[in-house]
Amino acid sequence: MLNQGYGKIINTASMASLIVPHPQKQLAYNTSKAGVVKLTQTLGTEWIDRGVRVNCISPGIVDTPLIHSKDLGPLVQRWLQDIPAGRLARATDLQAAVVYLAAEASDYMTGHNLVIEGGQSLW
Repeated sequence: MLNQGYGKIINTASMASLIVPHPQKQLAYNTSKAGVVKLTQTLGTEWIDRGVRVNCISPGIVDTPLIHSKDLGPLVQRWLQDIPAGRLARATDLQAAVVYLAAEASDYMTGHNLVIEGGQSLW
């Protein structure tokens, strides 16, 4: 991308980079996702003059089979209390954001963290 003078990098962070989710403890996860956001911001500014835009999405809790596992299943009702939208994210909630970030329409956007979490980080 740098050699071609144009490209798009779309990283995946998490709304956990913005808040401390509870009641589960997840220091390593939260810290790593905050690192992805800072990497996105830094590369977004350092590479834009070379034609490469770097952005990321930060999904909330996505409704997957893992979420309904024996270990996490009991936490779902607690998490829902913290989501103003009243539901977990669906993979389809993220699709349009990724398409936009990959499209020419987002050429003036770089270093941005697009948060898609049903309002959970607003509390």
